[in-house]
Amino acid sequence: MTSTPRPTPALPDGYTAVDLPESRQPEVVDLDAWAFAAEPPPEHAAQLTQQLEWHRTRGVEAPDGSLAAMRSSYTFALPVPGGAVPTAGLTWVGVHPEHRRRGLLSAMIREHLDRSVQRGEVVSALFAAEPAIYGRFGYGTAAQGLRMTVPRGAALRDVPGSTSLTVRIERLDPERHGGPIAELHAEAGRHRPGWITRGTDGLRAQHLMDLPAWRKGGEALRVLTVLDGRRPRGYALFRRKEDWGSGAPRGTVIIRELVAKDAAAAHRMWSVLLDLDLMATVETPALAVDDPLHTLLVDPRACSPRLQDNLWLRILDLPQALVGRRYASSVDVVLDVTDSAVPANAGRWRLSAPDPGTGGAAAQVTRVEDGSVTPDLALDIRELAAAYLGGTTLGALAVAGLVSERTPGAVLRTSTAFSWPVAPVCSWVF
Repeated sequence: MTSTPRPTPALPDGYTAVDLPESRQPEVVDLDAWAFAAEPPPEHAAQLTQQLEWHRTRGVEAPDGSLAAMRSSYTFALPVPGGAVPTAGLTWVGVHPEHRRRGLLSAMIREHLDRSVQRGEVVSALFAAEPAIYGRFGYGTAAQGLRMTVPRGAALRDVPGSTSLTVRIERLDPERHGGPIAELHAEAGRHRPGWITRGTDGLRAQHLMDLPAWRKGGEALRVLTVLDGRRPRGYALFRRKEDWGSGAPRGTVIIRELVAKDAAAAHRMWSVLLDLDLMATVETPALAVDDPLHTLLVDPRACSPRLQDNLWLRILDLPQALVGRRYASSVDVVLDVTDSAVPANAGRWRLSAPDPGTGGAAAQVTRVEDGSVTPDLALDIRELAAAYLGGTTLGALAVAGLVSERTPGAVLRTSTAFSWPVAPVCSWVF
């Protein structure tokens, strides 16, 4: 897709957009503390930025030269249904409270979109600190996370092979456990849309950081590993937090991440985590909505399930994004797409995807120049992004009035094609 450069929204007088080299790391950490009201221990400040890609890190200087705002991004390959696409992972977006409401955030996000398009990145992904912010820039909620508070001793249905697996529980040692954790994480999520891997040493190290200030009264991180003989089949990063009420133990198991290669490994891990001494409840991390735990619970009502937004996506190159994924059924549809921030995406596009049983041929996406062609569906790029991973259906968006059907039956056909049998999720926040 060719894109005509579009002027980035102007910064207020006296403010200047600048590159942020690693030499400005102390200012970056200080700004992050101001933006998120979290003061890092000085001795650990350098560790907090070890994962940043400094050549992708930009800031805004105030008139006095101080750092007023910043953002960065990661180089990712985002798993999508049947493939993966180059992705810009937007991160470390922050504005000093003294400089809010002056358009700095809007200017930074628009610049991020422009630069990502120029680098050939097909989508941008993020986790939203405040969900109300990013929809206006074309980001849609593409994955939901399922969190549960499970009582100790909750019964699980049996899974063949679970009892033959062994379990090892240790204090987390990043040097020793980091490699196996990275390998298991990549392998277990290979076919799950949204399952971004931690592909650099900095990201892997940052994910295993366990600063005392982050523990909130809990113990240091533990790692539970499920083994089939000597081969690891899954792991859980967790901590226990002691509590007593009316003379009885009321502790909580807080799980940071749980990854299993198969149902038997998942069942074995949950069987252990749900039966730790002196604990009363288990707090899960954000799980996929089709995670085995919810299905295996004999009494799923007791786990207090709650959904929250997980991964947000923004389509940067519409034809490459739609060609980059596969479809659950054949479809031939004309989409009328609006996009105020990336004009090259706007207009009418014909998506033709073959039946998945024909050998996995890629879809074709072409611009419709003929103004007499009636579109089948009309939608904004935000809704297309929300449906892109198959976790949000076009049918649901149409019921909400966010997708307009121009040809009878088009919503059903297109929503079916965009669906996927594996729910999207990202297991870690970047």
